[in-house]
Amino acid sequence: MERRFEARKQAILKEADIQPQVVHGMVKRLEQFMKPFVASLGRPEPKVNAHTYISGLLSDLERKNVESIAYRYDRDRRALQRFIGLAPWNHQPLQQELARQVGAQIGEEDGVIVFDPSGFKKSGHHSVGVQHQWLGRLGKVDNGQVGIYMGYASRQEHTLVDERLYLPKKWAKDKTRRKKCGVPKHIQYQTRHELALDMLKSNRQYLPHNWIAGDDEMGRSSRFRRDLRALSEQYLLDVPSNTTIRDLEAEPPAYGGRGPHPKQPFQRVDKWRAALDESAWTNIDVRDGEKGPLTIGIVTCRVVARTEQSQHEPVEELLIVTRRPEGNDSVKYDYHLSNAPVDTPLDELARVVKAEHRIEDCLKRGKSQAGLSDYEVRTWAGWYHHQTLSLIALWFLVLETRRGKKIYPCPDGATGSDDLVCAVASNLRPQISRLGQTLYQAKKQTQGAGSVLSLQAT
Repeated sequence: MERRFEARKQAILKEADIQPQVVHGMVKRLEQFMKPFVASLGRPEPKVNAHTYISGLLSDLERKNVESIAYRYDRDRRALQRFIGLAPWNHQPLQQELARQVGAQIGEEDGVIVFDPSGFKKSGHHSVGVQHQWLGRLGKVDNGQVGIYMGYASRQEHTLVDERLYLPKKWAKDKTRRKKCGVPKHIQYQTRHELALDMLKSNRQYLPHNWIAGDDEMGRSSRFRRDLRALSEQYLLDVPSNTTIRDLEAEPPAYGGRGPHPKQPFQRVDKWRAALDESAWTNIDVRDGEKGPLTIGIVTCRVVARTEQSQHEPVEELLIVTRRPEGNDSVKYDYHLSNAPVDTPLDELARVVKAEHRIEDCLKRGKSQAGLSDYEVRTWAGWYHHQTLSLIALWFLVLETRRGKKIYPCPDGATGSDDLVCAVASNLRPQISRLGQTLYQAKKQTQGAGSVLSLQAT
């Protein structure tokens, strides 16, 4: 550990005492929390298995897979493996209950639905959907699976709501591998964008929202943007820096007197941005917290973006460019396209840009605290069973975090970062509760040690 971080950690330890009521009664709250989710499972045995598995996902286990969870709770490993990997229970009622709860408890009329693919590196070729493909989180082509995730962000909180496994074309056409992994017959090849649209259609009735957001893999497709417009959805989507646009606000070239009037040529958005005068930028504060304010620069312009060859009707859109400082005096630029009105307030656009990045926090939280990437299943059902239960476990942590904030806010009204809280917890060596990596209860006999709850920034 670097010396400067060690010094910072020791300073934080002195302020690590948190009121015990933050975690008091958590076991009973988990039992009540699980009831509406397991109601559709019918028989007692699968209900118990679901409760055990989610308890394991919330535990301090280093690897939150079936074998580790079964060992922790002294359960029959094969019975739990069948429940996750082979049992024919339907995950969709549980997922719909999750979406309903998220919308009811943190939903706001101007909420943001966010889509983001996430790759899982996997060895071998027998697990469903595994092949060499682009794994966005790793930033390279590698052997693995890709999940498309749907998140929801409001001013109150943010969490993951739904997921889809991307099944590559080779897998969709391979009858032998499909049968071996239990891929349902009705499942056909769908692009990542089509999977996102499916999730939107299934869940938007539960999630009040005014925006659709996503990373540049989602935004680069003009067809996807067209489909969102057809659904009367307002979007703000990242696009790559090499996206080509025509500036509709710039003066066109002089007319030569013959033929059609000339238009501004298409150019890359990064080249367009590089030619901007400094006076074009507006600075907006988007965060206040323990690290101080975060200011981003923003500029907008009406443009037409070049579409794929199959698209022949260019549509006027709003180009949004944001910049924010990074280390070593460098600046990070992001590019976005939106169908929002041109007079949309800049601070509203900045809010949506900020919300779009929240799904990265959700995925990080899910993988580090709720076992999102710890599965060891090969089947189609197994992937969805694990992912759905992991998203439910994540939602429980979100609810406990909100409760903890109400009981014990930080002195400046902000919340502490996960990394720092985990550092505190590891140094104190608390007795880790079986409810979660972020839910710590210090030993009762230890003087001065309270209970520690991971408080996520919103």
